[in-house]
Amino acid sequence: MTEPSQRSYRAPCPGCGAPVNFLSAQSTHAVCGFCQSTVVRNGETLARIGKMAELFDDHSPLQLQASGVWTAGSVKKPFTLVGRLQYKYAEGTWTEWHAVLVDGTSAYLSEDNGAYVFSTPLEAQGNVPAAASFKVGSSTTLNGKPYSVASNQTVALLSAQGELPRLPQLGKPFAMVELRSQGTSDVGLVGGEVLSIDYSSQPPTLSVGAAVLLEDLQLTGLREESAKEEKGRQFACPNCGAQVAVTLASSKSITCASCSSIIDVSGGIGGELKHALQDEPVAPLIPLGTTGQLQGVQWQVVGFQHRMGTDVSDPSDADEQFGWDEYLLYNRKRGFTFLVDATDGWSVVKPTTGAPVMAEGGKSATYLGQRYQLKENYKAETNYVAGEFYWQVTRGQTTENRDFANGKSMLSLEKAPNEVMWSVGGQIDSDAVAKAFKLEAKKDLLKRSDATPAGKLSGVGCLTIIVILAVILFFLFLMSRCSSDNASSGTNSGRTSGGSYGGSSGGGGHK
Repeated sequence: MTEPSQRSYRAPCPGCGAPVNFLSAQSTHAVCGFCQSTVVRNGETLARIGKMAELFDDHSPLQLQASGVWTAGSVKKPFTLVGRLQYKYAEGTWTEWHAVLVDGTSAYLSEDNGAYVFSTPLEAQGNVPAAASFKVGSSTTLNGKPYSVASNQTVALLSAQGELPRLPQLGKPFAMVELRSQGTSDVGLVGGEVLSIDYSSQPPTLSVGAAVLLEDLQLTGLREESAKEEKGRQFACPNCGAQVAVTLASSKSITCASCSSIIDVSGGIGGELKHALQDEPVAPLIPLGTTGQLQGVQWQVVGFQHRMGTDVSDPSDADEQFGWDEYLLYNRKRGFTFLVDATDGWSVVKPTTGAPVMAEGGKSATYLGQRYQLKENYKAETNYVAGEFYWQVTRGQTTENRDFANGKSMLSLEKAPNEVMWSVGGQIDSDAVAKAFKLEAKKDLLKRSDATPAGKLSGVGCLTIIVILAVILFFLFLMSRCSSDNASSGTNSGRTSGGSYGGSSGGGGHK
């Protein structure tokens, strides 16, 4: 790792006398690692301005002094993580890491819908509009570029650590707006860019970045283990008193294995634990905690939710409902992804970093040059959850969804009041799911309606197929007669999509 070329600065903490380091000339604040004093740098002098709250520890393999290499276009820039900011919003918390590049300038490595985004400061060209002018789901232009408004949240600083170029007032609410674009970003990565507007200061500060994989950053100095010590992650269920253990400390919600209550842990284990009762437990086909290799990556099943959809595209089918299951998968360096189980097949989907462009009227959407046609338009509701989630999931959460298809590729839109989430992925064969999670004994249970095309029926003769087709035609004739007599029934038993295009809650949070 190449050290920054500028001179670093060290001075004793005004609170306890321990050394406080500044590697970047752009850093104005620091949090003493010994006494948690918040200090501000004024030239060669440090002044104590308060004390920082304790960090809510997370599952991330990242830690202070970890180093890596960020590639901007064709230029490789070494960096070191020197600070951490933790923010809280209505649905939980997220973390941003302050990185100092080799030239002493600042960058940020932040969580984003279960993945990571590497971003750098951006200078605004002209005045930045007020936060209230950014309507979620609308299109806008900033610095001459088109964006989609993905999120508009009220957030507050929860805690901080290390060396920082800025430090919002602890606990004071402010607006944070997130814009997303489609295509190849200016920072050299494909998948669209993320532009964040931070209103904790005036004028607001901007940063722009794109999705990264931790292994591509060539990181060294990571934590050896991503799970916290068990003694710090166990508590009594507020409903039944049974012991609940949290595996991923970034989890915002977890369910009790004894009473199935959903427990809000977004404020940390020491905070007030709110819970919601769940009846009629649903047993996932893939047990929580199971690990398996899927699409070349080792994943662990950490969460499960059952969701119901109501078709809104056709008023005559307003009463039709359908269900599907979603498994939240975790990999230490890849973050999170979703395995979706619907009646018409299995699929693997992941929240996008960039924002697809939806055509006027919403009949199609384009992402990274690929056009997808609308398949379903429905409202989705979470009916049952189990395990851990990196967003604050609750029973009864609803979103407005649209699913788009291009062959076996899929694109899904979910809209909540303060956020628009897109996910992209593709269908996979049920045999691949069974093999990945060593569930060959359950192969028949995992098979879905897409698993056996008519032309590949094993062991079925031509005469048998003809008889089957004749029977099907006869029943279709009877059904057409019945439907003409009962057109007002408003149901359609032939619908099988079941949200297979992800409906993956988009992670439920912009960070």
